[in-house]
Amino acid sequence: MMQQYWKLKSQYPEQLMFYRMGDFYELFYEDAKKAAKLLDITLTARGQSAGQAIPMAGIPFHSAEGYLAKLVKLGESVVICEQIGDPATSKGPVERQVVRILTPGTVSDEALLDERRDNLLAALLGDERLFGLAVLDITSGRFTVQEIKGWEALLAELERLDPAELLIPDDWPQGLPAEKRRGSRRRAPWDFERDTAFKSLCQQFGTQDLKGFGCEGLTLAIGAAGCLLSYAKETQRTALPHLRSLRHERLADTVVLDGASRRNLEIDTNLAGGRDNTLQSVLDRSQTAMGSRLLGRWLNRPLRDRAVLEARQDAIACLLERYRFETLQPRLKDIGDVERILARIGLRNARPRDLARLRDALAALPDLQQAMGDLEAPHLQSLATNVRTYPELADLLRRAIIDNPPAVIRDGGVLARGYDAELDELLALSENAGQYLMDLEAREKARTGLPNLKVGYNRIHGYYIELPRVQAEQAPADYQRRQTLKGAERFITPELKAFEDKALSAKSRALAREKLLYDELLELLIGELAPLQETAAALAELDVLSNLAERALTLDLARPRFVEEPCLKIEQGRHPVVEQVLTTPFVANDLTLDDATRMLVITGPNMGGKSTYMRQTALIVLLAHVGSFVPAKACELSLVDRIFTRIGSSDDLAGGRSTFMVEMSETANILHNATDRSLVLMDEVGRGTSTFDGLSLAWAAAEHLAKLRAWTLFATHYFELTVLPESEPVVANVHLNATEHNERIVFLHHVLPGPASQSYGLAVAQLAGVPSPVIQRAREHLARLEVTSLPHEAPKAPQGQSVAPVQNDLFASLPHPVIDELARLHPDNLTPRQALELLYAWKSRI
Repeated sequence: MMQQYWKLKSQYPEQLMFYRMGDFYELFYEDAKKAAKLLDITLTARGQSAGQAIPMAGIPFHSAEGYLAKLVKLGESVVICEQIGDPATSKGPVERQVVRILTPGTVSDEALLDERRDNLLAALLGDERLFGLAVLDITSGRFTVQEIKGWEALLAELERLDPAELLIPDDWPQGLPAEKRRGSRRRAPWDFERDTAFKSLCQQFGTQDLKGFGCEGLTLAIGAAGCLLSYAKETQRTALPHLRSLRHERLADTVVLDGASRRNLEIDTNLAGGRDNTLQSVLDRSQTAMGSRLLGRWLNRPLRDRAVLEARQDAIACLLERYRFETLQPRLKDIGDVERILARIGLRNARPRDLARLRDALAALPDLQQAMGDLEAPHLQSLATNVRTYPELADLLRRAIIDNPPAVIRDGGVLARGYDAELDELLALSENAGQYLMDLEAREKARTGLPNLKVGYNRIHGYYIELPRVQAEQAPADYQRRQTLKGAERFITPELKAFEDKALSAKSRALAREKLLYDELLELLIGELAPLQETAAALAELDVLSNLAERALTLDLARPRFVEEPCLKIEQGRHPVVEQVLTTPFVANDLTLDDATRMLVITGPNMGGKSTYMRQTALIVLLAHVGSFVPAKACELSLVDRIFTRIGSSDDLAGGRSTFMVEMSETANILHNATDRSLVLMDEVGRGTSTFDGLSLAWAAAEHLAKLRAWTLFATHYFELTVLPESEPVVANVHLNATEHNERIVFLHHVLPGPASQSYGLAVAQLAGVPSPVIQRAREHLARLEVTSLPHEAPKAPQGQSVAPVQNDLFASLPHPVIDELARLHPDNLTPRQALELLYAWKSRI
């Protein structure tokens, strides 16, 4: 048996092998040690090899799902090795073979997946000049390709997709940035060979070429897609009929966000790595899991196609009319996760409860389609067309599957009575054997007139009719002697023999018949996959649009208006997430940027709301480019190409980068890639180094962005930057106000024109709980510094406005006493000798 194990294990040295032995999956050697540690199961031993005990660990096969889920979550791959031979007829070890390989990127089982998030597999080919990236969601059949220039754009795209596995060529150098991602695996270079990939993709899709998918100009991406396809087939060990097309994505079609911007905006993951208090957590009230996943894709891939965005807006407006979404949402809830059910059917590993859910979904479609009958929006009418009904399939599944089937087909009991006559007969035989024997006994007693006649069964001799020896001679002619006992004789009749043949094998035959019928049912459904997948996609989009309509009403969102002339105007904008967690009313604020004003320099106290004001602007713009309504009274904007954020401070110790280095890397990325159609948020640039270095960098960065004419919100505590409007006409000052009362600060969170008057740093420190003696000492230092520090050139006030006092530099050096003396000196009153003596004296003191 161990020879058989090693023959199979040698093909999969890196994966954990679950080796089926009876009712257990066993692991041996290093696999056993690793699994025992990861799964917290007992490590035992079996036999010996080279004089050493063989480590072994095992789990019951009927409860394997929980263990598999844990391993996949930890990033492990598992090879499932099943018994395919019959133990009763096998000579020597039962034949086994690998039936499936579970990897983090190719799992499709419901128990192993997060129902609200995509689970993606990606492959990568090329170099920094041009990369080919292919992405497959095996749980839905979504297959995309794109070609990307440069590491920066590629890493931003990988951040967006967050694949569970990333396949790269084995001949790539070690330590490249992509390999640092979780789940990266090396594959043989020939797996990426373009010609082979092209042929296998055409064969998969049943086409002569890939022009119909818009992929004719691609080279590297096709190689990556071919690698994904072969990997999927290798792990699933079956055909993949639910992979029916390839979609070519282009970065130019989207609003690009780099990794730092995604993290800072907390789109679907907060800064702590959780999902609470994110944009998606506030927006997602989808009725189906596939709707939630689609909304997540929309939020992470905002579009620049105005026609698509306005079609979505029209659909949301239509659903808001007469509260139509309230009619649709309860009906959508009955649909379930059809998308993943269809994928499991395509992979032939759908479970009985999947088919029961599909049956219920198909039964709900006619009612849903009727409810969509009065939707006038063209996009909704298009979706209604794809939400077809399937009366024949619905009837078939209704007749085939019992109301509440078991979780697995293994023990039968899935198919309903009346679906198949042969199965019904076999089930009746196995279930009603006892009743049949009682009826036979009564009939035989009446026929023979022998009251002591008994019908019985034992495992050795099977079924029999037993008569006491004294009555045995009176047995009818059709009774054939089967066994002689001390005081009785046992007989068999042709009728009882025929029943025995049927009954003893009925249970196993019934189970085999039921499994055969179940497989035939799956094959029939696979033949209908194409239209069913189109329906699932339409249902998911209808769910998202209905959800966005409900959110627009509940959260008081307004329809944004796209215009051709460059501008970004928000009236009474709000932060959608902060607004939900506040116990007090949110203070809404306006924002106006146009061709004459491209940048706002934002000053004001810590905790005053600068970061919230900036982030809410980015989220409003992002939501507009999703097609959603936005948290504002009104919004008018032109299309943007990218959203950049440089907010917050964090270091990258593992990568050897300080907080300031991370800040400067993000700043460099923005300055290199921003255009006059980009939205840029810059918060406290330059604070990680010495004051004059930081001020200089912030000033230069702001000037550069002003010259680029990017839409920029530039928050700073460097009050010196408030003079920028004098040299850069596209820059304007705004500030968030606060007031002090009894040495306590009150934040008003209101954005006003002009620069702030002070930072209120000590008041904020006091609010944070810094000890009173420290605050008092700080006040003394501040008073001394304000008197003695070198003054900065004061900004000139715009006409009709009062100028804000310039904040003195807290870190500037105190003047030397010699400088004080020099300030009081009148050189004209000194003789040359006195002047020379003073120079020598000062020199010695310095």
